Amino acid sequence: MIKTLYKISLLALLACTTVSCDDFFDVNVDPNSPVEETLELNAKLPAALVVSANYEATMLNQIGGLWGGYWGTSNEGINAFSILKMYNGPGIRDTRDGIQLWESNYNNLLYYNKILDQAVAEDARFYIGIAKIMMAYHYFTLVDFYNNVPFDDALHGSVVLHPKYEPGKVVYEKSINLINEGIEAIKVASLLPTNDDVLFKGDKVKWTRFANTLKLRALLAQSEVPGQAAYIAQEISKIKAEGSGFITEDAAVNPGYLNTAAKMNPFYETYYRNNAGVAVANHTNIRPTQHLIAKYKEYNDPRLAQNFVEVKGDFKGVLFGENTISDAYAAVNTSAFKGPTENGNKPAGFVKAFNQATVIISLAEAHFMLAEAAARGWVDGTAETHYKNAIQASFNYLFNVTNYDISAYIGQDKVKLEVATNKIERIVTQKWLALTGINNIRAWHDFRRLGYPYFPNSATATSPDIYPLRFMYPETEMNTNSANVQKEGDNGVLTARVWWDVK
Repeated sequence: MIKTLYKISLLALLACTTVSCDDFFDVNVDPNSPVEETLELNAKLPAALVVSANYEATMLNQIGGLWGGYWGTSNEGINAFSILKMYNGPGIRDTRDGIQLWESNYNNLLYYNKILDQAVAEDARFYIGIAKIMMAYHYFTLVDFYNNVPFDDALHGSVVLHPKYEPGKVVYEKSINLINEGIEAIKVASLLPTNDDVLFKGDKVKWTRFANTLKLRALLAQSEVPGQAAYIAQEISKIKAEGSGFITEDAAVNPGYLNTAAKMNPFYETYYRNNAGVAVANHTNIRPTQHLIAKYKEYNDPRLAQNFVEVKGDFKGVLFGENTISDAYAAVNTSAFKGPTENGNKPAGFVKAFNQATVIISLAEAHFMLAEAAARGWVDGTAETHYKNAIQASFNYLFNVTNYDISAYIGQDKVKLEVATNKIERIVTQKWLALTGINNIRAWHDFRRLGYPYFPNSATATSPDIYPLRFMYPETEMNTNSANVQKEGDNGVLTARVWWDVK
């Protein structure tokens, strides 16, 4: 099961650390022969944080881009991402050619757990706090894809060969407890990380705000579940009593990306250009959906031209899941991601530069979450204020400015929150537009949770109302922990739901 992958994971994490920033070589170990026991916390922490960010930028963005209504493929990419376009659950869980989301997240959980154990032994409380908060982040990810997963029995190596699964609801609660414990550990810490903390440089307040924001995301995920109101209110009250609030800037990792193979920003290198400046295959294969382009146009949204390339005087998209060749879907006839090469060597929208930071939670998302929470009566401030702040943050990020003039955009009746008959739907629709290319996966999660914003399903689906609901447990689990997998019953992509999907 997951334990057997630890040594491989450790080496991968170490490699990621050493290739992400030259400064990471400055540790008192032989980088050519790393031994876990000799690594200091300031060498382990950046490795784990970089890998967490890499998963967000590549694996989660890919799944969310296709299942969240944002992306399809050109003629040239007709054979790419076929398991996602066809909602092929067995293909996704395949050991060789599938999507290793389970293995990847548990591998990094194993590493954060090693950090936690060492930090406890050294009484390094800031590292204890970071490890617990980031472990919660990964457990939330696993539940959001698989529902019930191992928690108490996980991460014990060969001591527990067949870890039992716990209900997704319980794992969420235990993960929120990890966040609460992490905040308390950080607050009393005396030994602070510095440059090895590639997220917040050892800033206690920023880490606490990030933890509160991550917790708010988890509470909103369960907003539609009957009987959860009291629990949500209890945890919201803890956030208020703690008093630090929520993030005031993008929570983004940057270890010092370099214009060198495997050292660049992972999204840039995976979906835009390599270190030689040559477009990668994904830049040709992936295109915005016709639905996304239509929505940008419906709102007279200037972010369309900031994010995508105009083709013959217009913006052209594709149909997600379309499996026929047509001139209309050729790469030359459809809009590619816009980056510096297409923007006068200046940063564009979500593609800015080889060394751009990798966003884990954007400021825009945080404000959209606060807007929804305010509309539900959970937090202070008006939904309208948080909503405008969210749109402002989105435009600022995508246009690379500090105060983009959004007055014309938010002045449209179709954008104004105060005139909306369904305020939460309007908030989440604008959130969907804002997060494209940044945190695509939030769209699929929101759609399962709320049923909006609407976007077409795959063209290969057997009916218009069939959408993917979850991932199947991977073959690695079937092969090593089959008895516990079998106890979970149905885990079909189109038939089983995660615990918070009750619509």
